[in-house]
Amino acid sequence: MMDAVVDSGTRGTAASPRAKANVQLHGQSSETIALQQEIERVARSDAKVLITGESGVGKEIVARNIHSRGPRTAHMFAPVNCAGLPETLLESELFGHVKGSFTGAYRDKPGKLETAHMGTIFLDEVGEMTLRMQGLLLRFLETGELQKVGADGSGRIVNVRVIAATNRNLRDMIAQGSFREDLFYRLNVIHIVVPPLRERREDIPLLAQQFLTQFASANRSPLSSIAPAAMKALYEYSWPGNVRELENVMERLVVTVQSSTIELDHLSSEIRVQGNVAFRPRRERRRTVADELYKRMIEQHESFWTTVYPLFMDREITRSNVREVIRRGLEEARGNYKIVARLFNMETRDYKRFLNFLRKHDCQIPFKEYR
Repeated sequence: MMDAVVDSGTRGTAASPRAKANVQLHGQSSETIALQQEIERVARSDAKVLITGESGVGKEIVARNIHSRGPRTAHMFAPVNCAGLPETLLESELFGHVKGSFTGAYRDKPGKLETAHMGTIFLDEVGEMTLRMQGLLLRFLETGELQKVGADGSGRIVNVRVIAATNRNLRDMIAQGSFREDLFYRLNVIHIVVPPLRERREDIPLLAQQFLTQFASANRSPLSSIAPAAMKALYEYSWPGNVRELENVMERLVVTVQSSTIELDHLSSEIRVQGNVAFRPRRERRRTVADELYKRMIEQHESFWTTVYPLFMDREITRSNVREVIRRGLEEARGNYKIVARLFNMETRDYKRFLNFLRKHDCQIPFKEYR
């Protein structure tokens, strides 16, 4: 279970239930226990770390745990969202700038790399960096030298541990020319993969109860428990938004439910229905939209691009429908996406386009469970 649990020793003003300053990594699934053990090993070193995983799985919390369990814990942990700023502002945010270097630069300002000296810099969504920013970051990683925006000559040398994260496939981006291979190998000294929530379902009850307790306390809500039927639906739901989606669901329930127990009827129809469909034995399943689309491609040899793609882009089918079609294909292809592409009657040259479409629209499904 990965969640931002506020340290009970925090004093002063009550912390937000979403606070990330003091985080703990809990869980009972074998996947989470293995992740905890890996974090313990990695934290003792000073090596660069690349954390990958789907959006919402808790990559920043993993990074914070690496920092807090290592020798740099007494110094700053500085997160930077590389996707949240345009290139010029991101450069200033990382490296700092000197007075007069651009409009609005009224004074010298240190960047996160400088203020995190002897600490840790966390580069979230590093795959969203432009090629120019990638080059600047690579130069810093090679020299440790800061080059502030607008400064002449060399800058100070800083010592920071670099942890980067992304939900994108950087190897595919390298093949497409949108990510530098030399930067990838600089960052990918230690690679940690955070599994999606659907692959560690044993953590869902603990996570749900933890979020319920946190948000109920913060909102002075009478909610304190989850009915067995509701918990079963939460357990069986696929959670495409991972831990972040579960956190949002529990916060919404705390705000809207006035009783002391979350019942099945309090959950959204998507959670109530999708989980039951996903876990229902195949012989009991009614024919779905995904079944019809899959049949058209397999039996009538229609292409994915003429059968599924236009319906999704026109919002006539949902992401869940597409994911179910892909799941059917992976079952048939034993987890091989290239075979799925052939099953769906695509040209060989369309393979990368197919994967890009799935990633962009959060329709990609981990293939390992089908092998």
